Amino acid sequence: MSHTGYDVDVRRLMVGFPTGVSVVTAMTRDGNPWGMTCTSLCSVAPDPPSILVCLRRGSPTLDAVLDSSSLAVNLLHRTARPAAELFSSGDPDRFNRIPWVAAPHGGPHLIDAAHTIADCAVSTAHTVGDHVVVMAEIVMITSLRTPAPLLYGMRRYGVWTDDDDSNFLNYDFIS
Repeated sequence: MSHTGYDVDVRRLMVGFPTGVSVVTAMTRDGNPWGMTCTSLCSVAPDPPSILVCLRRGSPTLDAVLDSSSLAVNLLHRTARPAAELFSSGDPDRFNRIPWVAAPHGGPHLIDAAHTIADCAVSTAHTVGDHVVVMAEIVMITSLRTPAPLLYGMRRYGVWTDDDDSNFLNYDFIS
């Protein structure tokens, strides 16, 4: 039961809201990389260029983001499902299993898994339940390849597909 007196299952609501998949990364002050898969990403404003990400309280990635006051948002491309799964697994050796490079303004860049990377400076952070909403200003954008995003919805990964019979893009969810 929620505080409103109604049974509210936010996961059931959000499963029907497909979204892009990213990996949020950060470096600790002593140079250790951290990262986690994140679908809670939102554009906030074009001026200054700002985004928000929601990260689980107690996660080492959140600790690294807050400690360094910076992060990178790696937007994953359509064939990067293995990276999404790796960074959601909790595997402590994840950065030994995927190509990445250090960046001067944010967190590690996942050079084979991302189509675009936004390096960001943290502006504020607010605790909401068991997550922290991190507001960040984009300081640099790196485009690695044509955007062809990896999607997540209905508890499955998916990709955009072109339908020659219409002007619409369709989701093709893959198990």
